[in-house]
Formats: sequence, structure tokens, C-alpha cells
Amino acid sequence: EVLLLDEPTANLDPVSTAKIEQLISYIARQRNTTMIMATHDMSQGQQLADRMGVLLDGRLVQTGNVTDIFRSPQNEKVAHFVGMENIIEGIIIANNEGIATVNIGGNAIQAVSSYPVGKEVYACIRPEDITLALSSTQSSARNSFQAKVTKVTLLGPLSRVEINCGFRLIALVTKISAEDLNVQVGTEVYATFKATGVYIMEKES
Repeated sequence: EVLLLDEPTANLDPVSTAKIEQLISYIARQRNTTMIMATHDMSQGQQLADRMGVLLDGRLVQTGNVTDIFRSPQNEKVAHFVGMENIIEGIIIANNEGIATVNIGGNAIQAVSSYPVGKEVYACIRPEDITLALSSTQSSARNSFQAKVTKVTLLGPLSRVEINCGFRLIALVTKISAEDLNVQVGTEVYATFKATGVYIMEKES
């Protein structure tokens, strides 16, 4: 049997939503029931799904496991839809054994990619993969940029921090981390992220 669910928590408060999500998970796992659920809640999809499909403009444009969808979107529209807020145009200027250097307005980002030199691409970075600090730190991460905070938005237990490091980036940090850093507009920070945290996507012509 297949259970079809269409936005089952769309009009519920957070407490009721959590209870329904637990029930859905219980039915799926304990009763071995196949479910097809439509949702616009990205975190809900990540929490409950084994496989996902992205519907845009009435078309199924990508299917795969949760990691594939959120980490390797096949085009810019899908990337935006799944919350890949940092989608930055650039061009490959070097590639050394699978570590590509992407020129972004005179700044260089390193990323894991097999694309050749001269390829126009998008460098995609999830906000939660960016860490902020008040000073430069020793790290295995290949990318670190001095930046200035331009906007801070509270999102419950998280803070969405927009920064300018020669190009615009958005980081998502815990509220506690933001308070420890005393992050506010004008604060100078260092933004750090790994080469493996940068997904390189071919720029559509």
C-alpha cells in the first residue's frame, strides 16, 4: 500500500507539526509503509525522506537521495529551491589534481571539481557550511576571507548573517555563536569554509 500526504503540516503550529512528523516517521519505519509526501518545508523533507523529487513549474526536474538533492542540485533553479543561498558566478582559472581555483571578481575560491580551466561555473555554498570567527585561525579549510557583516537576521535558534568579503556571502550560525562573536552590522569577521563544502555547477548558457 502507498500513503499519499499533501502538505500534512501546512496549517499546524510547531508543537503539532513535530507530533505529526513523529507519527509519519513511525508509520513509515515501524509499519513499513511507503509514503509519497508533498512539502515545501526543506527541513521536514530532510528529516523524513529517503528519496526526494523536486517539482518546478509543473515538472519533475531532479530525483535522488536527500544528500544528492541538497548537496548536488543539477541546476540553478533547484539550488535556489533547496536553500543553496550562496550561488556565485565565477570562472575556473586553475585545476590541480581535482582542486579547482575559481576566480570570483578577483577573489579566489578553492573547490573540489574536475571542470577544466576556462569553464564558467557557479560556486555553490550552503550557509550552514560557513563558519565565522573574529580572527584568522589555523584550519584545514582551504577558504578563509576577511569580511564585514552587512545584515543580521534572527531565525529562532539561528542567526542568518550576511557578509561582504569582496563578494556577498550568507552564513547560518547558532544564536549562541552570534552572541559570543557579538555579530552586528559593521563587525569584521573571518569567513571560513572547506573546498569540499563548495559545489561547482556548470553555468547554463
